[in-house]
Formats: sequence, C-alpha cells, structure tokens
Amino acid sequence: MKTVSVGFIGAGFSAHLHVEGLKKVYGVAVRLAGVTATRPERATAFAKAHGVAETFATWQDLLASPAIDVVCICVPNGLHGEIAIAAARAGKHVICEKPMTGAFGPSNGLTGAARAHDERERALASIDAIRGAVHKAGVLFLYAENWVYAPAMLKTKRLLETAKGAIIDIRAEESHSGSHALRSRRRETAGGGALMMLGSHPIGAALHLKDYEAQVAGVEPIRATTVTCETRAFYDTEAVRRAGHSWIVSDWQDVETWANLIIGFSDGSQAVISASFAMLGGVRNTFEVYTTNAVYRGNMTPNDGLLVYTPDPQGFGNEYLHEKIETRTGWITAAPDEDWVRGYPQEMQDFMEAIASARQPVSGLTLAADVVDVIYAAYQSAEEGRRINL
Repeated sequence: MKTVSVGFIGAGFSAHLHVEGLKKVYGVAVRLAGVTATRPERATAFAKAHGVAETFATWQDLLASPAIDVVCICVPNGLHGEIAIAAARAGKHVICEKPMTGAFGPSNGLTGAARAHDERERALASIDAIRGAVHKAGVLFLYAENWVYAPAMLKTKRLLETAKGAIIDIRAEESHSGSHALRSRRRETAGGGALMMLGSHPIGAALHLKDYEAQVAGVEPIRATTVTCETRAFYDTEAVRRAGHSWIVSDWQDVETWANLIIGFSDGSQAVISASFAMLGGVRNTFEVYTTNAVYRGNMTPNDGLLVYTPDPQGFGNEYLHEKIETRTGWITAAPDEDWVRGYPQEMQDFMEAIASARQPVSGLTLAADVVDVIYAAYQSAEEGRRINL
C-alpha cells in the first residue's frame, strides 16, 4: 500500500474539514506529516488534536521538507496562488481550497468597470502562472470542490447516465448569514464577496455537470460561453440601514453580499446561480437539474434527516448541530454527518487515490480555472450591465 504524506498550510476551519476527511480514507495509507500556521500555537494545537507528526515555522519550511508529498492549502484566498506555485516548484502535489486564485491587493485607484476589467485580467494571468507551474513540475492540482463529491451530486450523475436526458436548466445556490472571517470582508484580501466565497461552489457544480454530460453523451466538451450577473452590497442600502439591529453580518467593507448569475453554455443550456451573505437559518446548499426527461433536486443542507427541538439555548451543550445557525433554540436541522453529506471525505478519498495511482482527480485544475474565469467575467458583467462572452 502506497503511503501519501500530507502537509497542512493553515490550521483553521478548512484545514479541519480536510484532516477529518483524510482520516476516513481507505485503501491508501495517509500520513499526516506536517502543519504550519501564522500563529504557531494554532499549528501546535492542530498537530496535537489530529496526530500530525511535525510543526513547521513557515510554509516555506514545510515545502522544503522531503517528508511531504502533497500540501493542503487552507489559508486566506489572497495566498492561494503564491503558495500553489511554490508548492508545485517544490515538487509537491497541491490540494487547494476555493478559489484557486483571484485578483488581490489594492485596486490602484480604479473603480467600476475599469476595476472589474483589471481584476479579470489579473485573475486570468494568475491562472496561467499556476497552470504553468503545475504542468512544468508534473504534479497534480487537486481542486477542493466538495459539491462535486456530495452524495446527492454523485447519485444525480449516475441517474443522468442512465436516463440519458439533456440538461437544459440548472439552478443552484449557496447562502448563509455571512462569514465571520475578517479577510472575507475586503476585496483586497478576499478577491470578491458572496459570488467568490459562496458562488464558487454551485458554479463549479454546474460546470462539472455539463462537462460530465458531454462525456456520457460522447460529444465535444460543453463549455460556458456567456455570463450575465447582478450583484448588490446590501449593507450599503437604505433597506438595511433603516432596519437597525440585524442578525446578518453587517461590517463588510467593499464586497458584494448578494449575487445572481446566469451562465450560458455552448449547447444552448443555462444555469442560474445564487449566492448571498444575507440569509438566516444556516448554510443553504441546494441544486436543481432539469433535463429533457427528468428532474433532480439536491438538498444537501439544511435537510431534514434529523430534526431536533429545545427551548433551552444550552440544552444541547456544545454538540454540533448545523453550520452558521444563529440560534440553538426551536426546531433545528441537526445534521448526523454534515461533512459526508457535503462530500468532504469523498473528496479526500479521490485525491489520495489520484496521487497514489498517478491519475487526474475528478475535480482538478481545469474546473478550478474555469470557476475563476466565470466569476471575474460575472463581476465585469455586473459593472458594465451587459452579457460577457467567455
């Protein structure tokens, strides 16, 4: 059995999702080899909690270690591209959280359409740099898009292959009440708002489904060809200002908190993507697929696999119930295994098998690049008020 040694760059929320998924991998021996974080105490705590063999002072030190085969990049968006390129050059396979890259840093005084055009050009240049480094090094880029691996999505794909209908309409959404990560609230460090942070998941799922449809049908790849988008910064509206106290996160700086996106595909089909940081009740992860002979509806979260009720805010103690819920009273959807429902263990299973057998993952470099391309075309569309051709 081949052993794959994994290093973690970052020890926060996404790193915990990755490591818990890796613990469930079977058929490939996984060694949790190292971790680094900007705060050393977090790396130490992560290593102790998960049995990671070694902590490193910096991510550069971790990449220099010959004991590590693959790195999980679980850091703020603005560092993804730099670390991915460095990891590839160090001969490490790359597991990268969404988005793979983007446009970060100051806007150089640009606003509106000029800024959107500049950001799109910078994002595309970053994609090219990452692609070049990965191809030159001959390593794998494993794009951590868990929606692609969710059980509801996998079952939909099997049924699509059997039914053989053509996908004509996809509708998908990820929304919740807002990220509490400070870097997510500034365009300079996040690269975008709700569309970037949340919309990347349903966008990736829609692109993946159309690519899968083409493979099943034995036709040329079906590509996204047009993007039309509307965005809003709800925190900067009269509707929100007059409401006073709100349960919704409100201290955003310069990113959108709502977006609706229409993707047109080369075969004439469409996808409508919704993303919002202005929805109470926990994380919503849903998709609908309409074909010429069937309908598929995925309700990943919240779902009613288990409903619980209590009037006591402390009734369930610290037991995990559901991501991003604002209250622990009343009726609550208490996910029995939210990670599995959202595809995280399955994602890591595919990645470890891909590395062990030297094959491409189901979710890889092409999907990662296409998602960023669509998102920045969407920002350009929203600023210019027109449909953008890809």
